[in-house]
Order: sequence, then C-alpha cells, then structure tokens
Amino acid sequence: MNRERRNSHKEEDGRVPFKGRFRFIQAIFVILGIVVTGQLVNLQILDRQFLQGEGDKRSVRRESIPAHRGVIFDRNGKILAASAPVVSVWADPVTLLKTKERWFELADALELNRNWLTRRLNQKAAAGKRFLPLKRELTPEQGKLIRTLGIRGVVIKPEQKRYYPMGEVTSHLIGLTGRDDDDSGEIGKEGMELGYDQWLTGSNGSRRIRKDLLGNLVTEAELLENSQPGKELMLSIDSRLQYMAYRELKSAVKKYNAKSGSLVMLDVKTGEVLAMVNQPSYNPNDREDLEYSRNRVMTDAIEPGSTLKPFTVAAALESGKYNRYTRINTGVGYMRVGRDSVKDSHGYGVIDVETVLKKSSNIGVTKMALNIGADTVMDMFRRVGFGQSPGTGFPGERSGFIPYKDRFSDIETATLSFGYGLTVTPMQLAQAYAVIGSGGILRPTSLIKRDLPPAGKRVMPKKVAYEVLQMLGKVTAKGGTGWRGAVKTYKVAGKTGTVKKVGNRGYSNERYIGLFAGIAPLENPRIATVVIIDDPVGKDYYGGVIAGPVFSKVNAQALRALGIRPQKDKVLTADLGMQNPAVHMN
Repeated sequence: MNRERRNSHKEEDGRVPFKGRFRFIQAIFVILGIVVTGQLVNLQILDRQFLQGEGDKRSVRRESIPAHRGVIFDRNGKILAASAPVVSVWADPVTLLKTKERWFELADALELNRNWLTRRLNQKAAAGKRFLPLKRELTPEQGKLIRTLGIRGVVIKPEQKRYYPMGEVTSHLIGLTGRDDDDSGEIGKEGMELGYDQWLTGSNGSRRIRKDLLGNLVTEAELLENSQPGKELMLSIDSRLQYMAYRELKSAVKKYNAKSGSLVMLDVKTGEVLAMVNQPSYNPNDREDLEYSRNRVMTDAIEPGSTLKPFTVAAALESGKYNRYTRINTGVGYMRVGRDSVKDSHGYGVIDVETVLKKSSNIGVTKMALNIGADTVMDMFRRVGFGQSPGTGFPGERSGFIPYKDRFSDIETATLSFGYGLTVTPMQLAQAYAVIGSGGILRPTSLIKRDLPPAGKRVMPKKVAYEVLQMLGKVTAKGGTGWRGAVKTYKVAGKTGTVKKVGNRGYSNERYIGLFAGIAPLENPRIATVVIIDDPVGKDYYGGVIAGPVFSKVNAQALRALGIRPQKDKVLTADLGMQNPAVHMN
C-alpha cells in the first residue's frame, strides 16, 4: 500500500510540472498573438497613411506633363515661333550595370560613340550616380524606338522644343527660350520670348505612375492634372517686310565691311513696328553660337548726328522767328563759336531754311539754335520722345541720354543742334520721324499688333510738321544730300547723318556711323524707317552713300507690298497760311 501511495505521489508530482510548462507556452503564444495583432492594427489602421507614403516614395512617381508654349505669329498669321513635342533619354548607370551586354545596342540606337557610352556609364556607376543624360530633343518616333528595346535603366521623358521658322531673320526680335533651373520646361531667355514669358508659358500637368526598384513601369499613368497651354502672341511685324529689310541690310553690311547694322520700320498711323532687323545675326534654332543676340535697335544708343537737324528746324519754325524761306548767311563754311568752330563741307553763302536741311548745313542749324535758345531746342527733342523709353516692353530697351542743365554754352547748343552731345536708339529716332509723318502726333510704339490705332498726343503743330516734311522731301530730290535714298515712282522724305565714333582720344577721324532716316510716301505718309551702318571700312562712310540706298530699296518694296500706289508727279499743296519769307543775314 505504501508503494502504491508513493507511486501515486510520483504521478501527481510528474503531472504538475507538465501542466505548468504547457500553460507557460500557451501564455507566450497568446502574448505573441496580441503583439502581432496590435502591430497589424497599428500598421493597417493607425500608421497606414505614413507607411503607404513611405512605400509610395520608393515606387510611385509623379511625372510632369509639359505644357504647350504659346505660338508667336506675325501680323498676318504667319508662324514665327512654335513648340513641337520631343523626348529626352537618360540612364540609371547603376541599373544598367546589370545589362552590360546591351550597351552597344543602346549606343547604336542613340547614335552615340560606344566607347564614350561605356566609359561614362562605368564612371557614373562607380560613383553611385543614378542619372546620366544621353540624348535630348529626339522625335517621338525615335523615342518609341528606344522604348521598344526594353533596356532596364533607360528612361524616356517627354518635352517641348521651340522652333523658329524664319531663323536669323527674326532672331533679334523673337529671341529664344532655354531650360529653367529645375529642367521642368522652357522659359524665355531673350527678346519677346523673355518679355512675354508669362503670357506664352502655360502650366504643366501631372500624372502618377508606379515603378519597381529597377525603374520599370508597373502600372500605367494616372492623370492628376491636365496641362494648360500658353496664350498665342501676334506681333506687329510683317514677315514680308522683315525679310526684305534683313536681306538689304545684310547685303549693305557685307558690301561696306561694316561692324554692324540696324534697321527699323514703323507704321506712321498706328505706331506699330513693321520690321526690325540687325546685323550680324544668329540662328535661334542652333544654340551653339549666340554671340550676336543683342537687339541693337532697342539697346544701342548712338549720337544721331544730322538726322536730328529736322527737329532743330521744327523748334525754330515753332518759335515764329523762322519759316521755310527764311534766309540765313552760312558764309564760307566756317564759323567761330567761342574758342571752338563749326564747319560745313562747303561754303553755301546765303541760303534759306529749306536749303539748310537740303545741304545739311551745320552752320545754318547752329545759328537757328543760338537764336532761339538751347532750352527751346531741347524742349522739342523731349516732346518727340528723345530721352524717354518707347515703352514697348522689350527686355533691355534703353531711353538714350539727353543732358539736363540749367545753362548750355554756345558750343554745347551748337553741337546739340546737329546731333552731338546726346544719344538716341534707332527705335527712338524712328518714332520721332513718325511724329513728322503723322502731322505732329506722337504715338506709342508697339511690337504687338493693334486692332485700333491709339489716339496719340500732339507734340508738334501740324503746320510745322507739314513744312518740315516738305523740306525733307527736297533732301531726297536732285541736289540734296539724300538723293540716293529716293524711291522710284514714289516721293519720299529723308535725312542723312554721318557721325564720328568716339575713341580713346575723343572723336575719331577714321571711324564713322552712317545713318538715314526718312518717311514714305511724301503724300499721306505711311512708314518711317531708320537705317544705321556702323563702322564701315573704306572710303565710303557717309550716311547718304551707305545707308541711303538701303532705305531706297527697302521702302520701294515695302510700299508695293503694302499696296500703296505710286504717286502722281504733282506739287503737294496745303492750306496752311504760309508766311512771307523773312531774311536773317546774321
């Protein structure tokens, strides 16, 4: 019996430890289950958004959809700048290390040097770099071809490229675009592309795609936001006149081996720019050489020389002390002004105001300016727009320089009267001549096509503007200094100018700027044109000789292109109450 009891106790002692261990293990599993369940709840409910975001960072990509940049047209609807879809190809060197056997295939498809591609991929991969641009601005068809290769680590990105159909003919006006800092699209860098960048630039769209760790597409794109195209821009220029002006200016600059040249043509009735060209030029479709991207018409300020004399004469006529037939003694072509002197190319003796302009007499305009005073002359200069920005909105547009002084010396008054001691841009000079052509109305210039002409502001009496216009008509007639600017079958008005350039030791006697500014046709003026040939080489440097023929050829073609009929050979008349001739023998 005792043995049975001992065995019974042993069995009880054996069962107790076994049950304890079992319950302990059960408890562990229950605790683990609770922990796992809690973690699942935490992952799926509490931290779901955070963790999903972390996962998306590694697989979901937000891809930009480039917006279509606005098209730029000329006034007749011809395209001057437009964007076309292109693609860029770049590589992930680390991923491409796994497919070295296909590198030559990729190089051949992209028309890249095999050795160059191999070297660059190895260098980038060794440095742990994940981005290597391979080729830009491929056609969408070429992009599809690269995509069909199915090479892992090769990425194709859609983009836009700007094209300029007229190339160098409109480059200084239109400008060009370039990549912004984050490479998200093209932005304006020069010209109207820069000045109206916000107008032309649309807003990019976006789409969401999912890729694996190797960069391969897992799910198709999900559109998040549509791209909004930029607005269209219609310029005031006429591409026909632009091309003709460019051709003639380029020919003249080449003929006289000049440093540069500029031409601008305005519509007298609206203030619109019909043509604007410069030499040398550049091709905006080729971004390798952008050395000559400056628009000299808008940014270069020069001394206008004798092209300013009509405005000195206008101030004298407005003063009432002079009229068209007032006679002035210019002597033998030499005049002392204080310690300095003023000279004419010839001694003209006693001539009237009309002949002063016709022969471009420095002494004649000097005597008028000294008589009426520098303030009167300067007031006229300011009224016609000199010293003020034309306000076209063109980037880098300059306002020139007009001196502001309480008192001008006699020699300062003299030099100002024939265009020295102040600077103007070609655009300002054209705007001032448009004032004469419009009968004394100053209209703001515009590079954008206008539906209605602005009213403008009267800055010169109509009678004065008319008389100056008629006198300028004599300049281009036989015996005038600007006869080379005459246009066959049309009567035109114009003025020559030849300016000495400033060197290290003052004005040079070997370097010049030749100018010609004029209005056409004489009866019912329509266009005002300024031609500048800078620093010609050789014996021909006078404005009438080198710039006058350009004015003649361009205006002859422009008047026909605009549908203006040739004028009949008749004397222009106007009921303006002409004064009796007066004589000034001083």
